[in-house]
Amino acid sequence: MRVHVVSDVHGNTEALARAGDGADALVCLGDLVLFLDYADHSRGIFPDLFGTENASRIVALRTARRFEEARAFGASLWQGLDRNAAIESAVRKQYSELFAAFPTPTYATYGNVDIPGLWKEYAGRGTTVLDGERIEIGGLVFGFVGGGLKSPMRTPYEISDEEYAAKIEAVGEVDVLCTHIPPEVPELVYDTVARRFERGSVALLEAIRRTRPRYALFGHVHQPLVRRMRIGVTECVNVGHFAGSGRPWALEW
Repeated sequence: MRVHVVSDVHGNTEALARAGDGADALVCLGDLVLFLDYADHSRGIFPDLFGTENASRIVALRTARRFEEARAFGASLWQGLDRNAAIESAVRKQYSELFAAFPTPTYATYGNVDIPGLWKEYAGRGTTVLDGERIEIGGLVFGFVGGGLKSPMRTPYEISDEEYAAKIEAVGEVDVLCTHIPPEVPELVYDTVARRFERGSVALLEAIRRTRPRYALFGHVHQPLVRRMRIGVTECVNVGHFAGSGRPWALEW
């Protein structure tokens, strides 16, 4: 059995269409939407609306951790516009292309930049969306927990630590634990390019230690200090920044 795993697709529809090649199934750990490309400031919903120069300024402020200034600057750009309508329209366009690119079967959960309420409109018969749920794939039990924890970035699908922990608890003991964010381990949550610690989950770390899955798979941190490490018997793997690499991570058994 061979399963390909991707995370942080961020609009890379072309590579996503090939991600299932040679695999029995595709697993997607979220962040389909490209709102702003930190490597290429001309790509994404934000520069499409406000231009590359303004996108570069937002990136500079966020990278410097000047989040209040970034929010104030963003708010000034949105004045006079229907923010929700503009973003939803752009996200719908991306989702229509991205979900059409998913192979059959695909098992997917949300990332922190995704809008869960729209997924049911675009997920076809071959795509199973799971969040706080489990499913058997090729004789192994996979558990899925989507979304991220509340952060200064204020992305669309951020939830409280308590809500996230409840979803982890609902999944229970599995062979492969699939989440968007990593467990709260410094080496796994530090982004070496953004030069900041992203939010990881303490509840996820505790569940890994308690339930001892074979694998814990995640994404979210695009350039982690460490991509792979063992916690007890569990192999913890950041499956990679798919938007940048275009390559899935392969799990075989």
